[in-house]
Amino acid sequence: MLFHYHFWTPDVEEMERFYQEAGFQTYQRIGKSEGSFQDFSPPLTWEDFRGQAILFRIIEMRKGMINVTFGHGKKIQFDHIGFLVSPSEHEEICDRAKRLGWSVEHNPKRTFLATPYQFEIELQTDRSYLASDSAAAIRQMTLQLPQEGLLEDLRILFGEEIPGIRLQKGPAAMLTEVDMSGFPSPVEATTLLDPCGVRLSFS
Repeated sequence: MLFHYHFWTPDVEEMERFYQEAGFQTYQRIGKSEGSFQDFSPPLTWEDFRGQAILFRIIEMRKGMINVTFGHGKKIQFDHIGFLVSPSEHEEICDRAKRLGWSVEHNPKRTFLATPYQFEIELQTDRSYLASDSAAAIRQMTLQLPQEGLLEDLRILFGEEIPGIRLQKGPAAMLTEVDMSGFPSPVEATTLLDPCGVRLSFS
C-alpha cells in the first residue's frame, strides 16, 4: 500500500502548519540542537523552542493511512515515497530489487531501495506509522521523472501493476500531485498546493 512521502525543505514550520490546516496531526519532531539530536514532539509547540538553533531531521504528520514527513534542507528536494508491505512481501521485494541492480539499505525501522530514478523507495512493515483517526488514504501519486522505465520496474519489484503511480515527463524527479481519498478538503477548494509544490486533491 502506498502510504508515505518525504521532502527536504528550508521551511519546515511552514510545511507543518500547512498540513495541520489540511487536517493532519503532528506526531514527531526530531532536531539537532547544541550538537545532539533531541525530541521536540508534541505536546511541545513551536513557541516552546522558538529562537533555538534547531535543524529538524524529521517532522512526521499523519492522517488515517497517510504519513508525510519532511526535514530541513537548503532547498526544496523530493526524497522518497513509501509502501506499507507485509514481512513476507518485504523479503521478496528486497530480493527483486537486488536482481534489478538496486542497492538495498536496511535499518531497524525501515528499508530503503535506491532507484535509478533520482528518488528512493521506502519499505515499511510496521502499521503503527499509520493513524487510526480516519479512513484517509493515498489514491494516487503523480511523479515527474526525466527518464522512462519506472512503471515496469515497479511491476517487477512488487510482482503486479501499481495503479497508484502516474508519471509525467520532466527535467528532474519530483512528486507533483497526491490524490487523497477518505476525507473532504479542509477548505472550499478541492485542491491545495503545499509549500514544496505538491498539489493535494481531496475526495
